[in-house]
Amino acid sequence: MPRSSRRAMDEADAPAPAKDPTAVIPSKAPSDPASAHSPHPHGKRGGRGARLIKGAVVRHEASRSAKLLDKAFALAFKGLVYAQIWEDPVADMDALALDADSRVLTIASGGCNALSYLTANPQAITVVDLNTAHIALNKLKHAALRELTDYAQLRRFIAEADHPGNLALYRERLAPQLDEATRRYWEGRDLVGRRRIKAFTRGIYKQGLLGGFIGAAHVVARLYKVDPAEILGAATIAEQRRVFDERFAPVFERKLVRWLTDHPASLFGLGIPPAQYSSLAGQQRMADVLRERLEKLACGFPVNDNYFAWQAFSRGYGRAEAAPLPPYLQAANVDAVRERLPRLSVRHANFTHVVRASEPGAFNRFILLDAQDWMSDAQLTELWSEMTRVAPPGSRVLFRTAAAPSLLPGRVPDALLDQWEYREAESQMATEADRSSIYGGVHLYVRRG
Repeated sequence: MPRSSRRAMDEADAPAPAKDPTAVIPSKAPSDPASAHSPHPHGKRGGRGARLIKGAVVRHEASRSAKLLDKAFALAFKGLVYAQIWEDPVADMDALALDADSRVLTIASGGCNALSYLTANPQAITVVDLNTAHIALNKLKHAALRELTDYAQLRRFIAEADHPGNLALYRERLAPQLDEATRRYWEGRDLVGRRRIKAFTRGIYKQGLLGGFIGAAHVVARLYKVDPAEILGAATIAEQRRVFDERFAPVFERKLVRWLTDHPASLFGLGIPPAQYSSLAGQQRMADVLRERLEKLACGFPVNDNYFAWQAFSRGYGRAEAAPLPPYLQAANVDAVRERLPRLSVRHANFTHVVRASEPGAFNRFILLDAQDWMSDAQLTELWSEMTRVAPPGSRVLFRTAAAPSLLPGRVPDALLDQWEYREAESQMATEADRSSIYGGVHLYVRRG
């Protein structure tokens, strides 16, 4: 790194005028075909990316108060949202039947799943995102995998992600391998004047919108004398169930919790826009819906094999050698992931635009996360028209929804949707297998022909 950059990185983090260079659409924002790239490498405030997310979530037919709530949600999605993606890659790989012929297009988010898909040895993976922070995070994780060939260093930097020595690793090993835009992002300051890269010295998984939401949930739990990490000491699922029933479940009956969760803004950190709030709740109180989702996370899988539970209940991965980690970070997989990393490309682009610009057969696996929950009928139709054009017979599309049912019937024309087979049984299996436990449904469609 140039000496001037080293001096800049060594400066004390005195407060600086707050600038938000990451005002771009979130990783799971709608794939508006009219958008392609953010016009500036750092998505300046008020730029096209910011306008895109505002246009995507603000309901123009809504009341004034509802529009204000929508605008607040759009504002919340500036900057880093997910330091770790919250979809289970193991469930994904099983449902997608990834193999050596798979050509994958997916949304980047925190980048963990695209890297984990490399363990299935696909032909190629393209990740796209309009969130500048997520693009920078993906590129940094890729650089760490390439350069930190000592597993202990790699684990310290990405998995533990809170060691003071990580700053030196960045300066000496990673920064010289990054492109200028990515370096500028990590060496820039956040809204309170701290160097962004220093998040890796104090816990990157505690950062971002979701990290803040989880932190706030821990504060509320402690108000009622509940230590969320207690459940991680359970030796069996039966013990996990006991801890949940005795310690966690009563919290959702508290008046404060029910009052807080009755307000749509309380769920911004989960990526739930105001327009989606009612469909998620259905006929239930939101506190009851959240209790059900947390119950699956706490009791549906052994905590010693569920890194999502560790993130939720301890705000980071476990430190023990046998602690659960995403597939790409597991010691047995790291060498293969590193070797296959050249097959993975990162694009600061819009999902629909990439499909529209592709030749037939370019992709045969599509992962949409829960992006469609944000989309209008016209956007859904455009997206599925382009995927249908590109996808050869047997191609698979996987996506998640906050509510349980697939959202496509009645919103995408029958003539278009009839070219795809909804795999109901496999979708149900994927939903049950998803250890992240925050979605109502995981859905699999397979191209007919």
